[in-house]
Amino acid sequence: MKGTSSAQIRKALKEVENQLEPKRENLIPALQVVQEKLGWLPREAMLGISRYLKIPESEVWGTASFYAQFRFSPVGKNMIVVCRGTACHVRGSAGILRELERELEIKPGETTEDLMFSLERVACLGSCALAPVMVVNGKVYGNMNTVKVKHLIEELRKQETKKSGKSKKTRRVK
Repeated sequence: MKGTSSAQIRKALKEVENQLEPKRENLIPALQVVQEKLGWLPREAMLGISRYLKIPESEVWGTASFYAQFRFSPVGKNMIVVCRGTACHVRGSAGILRELERELEIKPGETTEDLMFSLERVACLGSCALAPVMVVNGKVYGNMNTVKVKHLIEELRKQETKKSGKSKKTRRVK
């Protein structure tokens, strides 16, 4: 699986140094800055935060792992979130989730090997009138069905192919 380069990590840590004083109370903001820049918190970045703030790496890890907002593995360019709330469930979100799992060859909480897609499920997105609902890269898609899901994934793949100039098959991260 592709990861984040050391150069990218150094750049994110430089951003922390430019924005924050080296004080213990800046731990969470430092984690947020790195995750905003990289999309996740690589171990090397957490070690850099530990050194900069002069606090044990175990404290950095303990704090980051306590909060659900922090991720410890890379996320895909396309974040897909499927609502599993009552209205969405009644209107078929389980089938939508199964279709996404089949199309992407990943389960919720996973990312494709090429870092193109990440899949998540949530209890409720609060868009019950549009059920079943999913959100892709912050955009809400309502009244979904398996055919619409297939077309949306195909469109996202086509967009990526246009950008990169080559065809890609997504595979899941192990």
